[in-house]
Amino acid sequence: MDAVIRNIDFGTNVTDVFEKEDCKIMRMTSATGEGLMTLYCVLDGIMIMHNNFHMDSCRSDLTAKGNYICIDHCREGRIETGVSADHICCLSSGDLRIDDGRHNNGVSYFPLRHYYGLTVAIDLDKAQNALDGYINEFGVRLSDISEKYCGSKEPYVLSASPEIAHIFSELYNVPARIRHDYYRIKILELLLFLDALEIDKYKTEKPYFYRGQVEKIHAIHEFMTSDLTRSYTIEELARRFDIAPTALKKCFGSVYGSPIFTYMKNCRLDHAAYLLKNEPSMKVADIAAAVGYETAGKFSAAFRKETGKTPLEYRKYGVHTEVSSKDE
Repeated sequence: MDAVIRNIDFGTNVTDVFEKEDCKIMRMTSATGEGLMTLYCVLDGIMIMHNNFHMDSCRSDLTAKGNYICIDHCREGRIETGVSADHICCLSSGDLRIDDGRHNNGVSYFPLRHYYGLTVAIDLDKAQNALDGYINEFGVRLSDISEKYCGSKEPYVLSASPEIAHIFSELYNVPARIRHDYYRIKILELLLFLDALEIDKYKTEKPYFYRGQVEKIHAIHEFMTSDLTRSYTIEELARRFDIAPTALKKCFGSVYGSPIFTYMKNCRLDHAAYLLKNEPSMKVADIAAAVGYETAGKFSAAFRKETGKTPLEYRKYGVHTEVSSKDE
């Protein structure tokens, strides 16, 4: 494999699964689940890694020799990473994060228990020569990209946009026979985009939340989802967990991807779908009560609006799809 991979120590909780000349698959494990990382060498010093995690959290002990630019794109799910002792950055679907790699180390949390995205790792000491050799008169200097986006202690985050979606959407499903050349072209496009971007005009400020706020949001989530028969107002939750109502709503939406009541509605309907499928002797009225609906009629109307089927039709014909994992 390329030196950009050999110079990276992924830590003791990462094991090799498969390797060939230009591709390597590794598995990361934690007490809450596992994830797969599929790495491709694009040019000397440039790597693309597909990250597919199904877990609540994991610790990364990644260390790298050299100077790097790391570009992370979230396609599905959510990821939380610490950006300082007191602040956490939430990356959501379509967002882009750029830094020198320091925030790929430490504990990451996945509020939806799923994260799928890409990491582009660029070794500044090797990649410029490779780019210059690949295409004559390529005007982008990686040192300029690094100075532009990696000068701060906090990562630079760009909110989802059509321009970012255009560049990255095509990287997730590339036919194997053209993958190597296609990745190279897309890396050039990405670097040109970042080089030309007028960051003061383009950037939408992503909120960094206090670590204590995010911990309270996790506690609120656990509290609400542990008993779906109960409903709470924003004011009740704010008093119970000592957090301002405005901060609760804003932080919950960023961490879990939808307003608190939308999220809980989806949780209830998800659990109801599970019960309909796996508890055939349970009456619809009992399922409605188990997920917090006052009457079977209100539950059936909400369930049909979401799935297109009545509860009985779903029990007979339906296939369960988790609505609570969808990004709003």
